[in-house]
Amino acid sequence: MNTYQEFCVTENPSADVPSGDPSSGPAARREAPERSLELALAAARTAAENGGTEIVVLDMTRHTAVFDYFVIATGTSRRQLHAMSEEIDRKLEDDLNDKRMNIDGYDESKWIVLDYATVVIHLFDADTRSFYSLEDLWADASKVDLTEALKDVRA
Repeated sequence: MNTYQEFCVTENPSADVPSGDPSSGPAARREAPERSLELALAAARTAAENGGTEIVVLDMTRHTAVFDYFVIATGTSRRQLHAMSEEIDRKLEDDLNDKRMNIDGYDESKWIVLDYATVVIHLFDADTRSFYSLEDLWADASKVDLTEALKDVRA
């Protein structure tokens, strides 16, 4: 097998994929896209309920086989970023029975990243969000309409 074939990601579940190939996981095959969206919307709603602002969900399915959605939100303080992070964890793990794969930035609290495999949640302070500008970096990613998900959350 040549190098290209070894690392070629397929979105066709019936394709012949060598055993142990990292592209054979659920993100590569998009086995549960509705579940990924459910998690992303729950994270966005939880961020909003905890005072997060400028909440955006980016559909990354056309850009990477590693994950399906970015959730991005801004907080005003270390305490608020921690509260959003902890409540998102509680919602996704306890209420929706998902498992966080990793967390990064919790101690620094300018940018907390929660990795739920198919959904990656970015919680920023305003300056750090502006500096890294993920929405500009991924400007060609579609934004998910949050109107329905956030309709009864108080601003």
